[in-house]
Amino acid sequence: MTAKPIVPREQASRDVDEAIGYYLAEASESAALGFIDALEQAFAHISRHPATGSPRYAHELNLPGLRVWPLGRFPYLVFYMECSNHLDVWRVLHAQRDIPAWMSELEAG
Repeated sequence: MTAKPIVPREQASRDVDEAIGYYLAEASESAALGFIDALEQAFAHISRHPATGSPRYAHELNLPGLRVWPLGRFPYLVFYMECSNHLDVWRVLHAQRDIPAWMSELEAG
């Protein structure tokens, strides 16, 4: 299977920047680099196997096609949809975040 390019939305990029900033401020440079490595591994996996992400939130949020993939040893989730020629990454959120509240942000934006 050919890997599909990952195309993060602006909000997903902000989510990643915020997570990196948090790890740099509250943990260490090593933790921030580990987060980046885990994110790159998650992106590599879903780009090759997009259907492996869980459709759980697609049902909960009534967003057909939405999938989620966890970031290995970090408590973050990658929310994405498969398009014909790429993967559209919507958000990269902490797993403890209120996902319905995220949905409200998405609808308002």
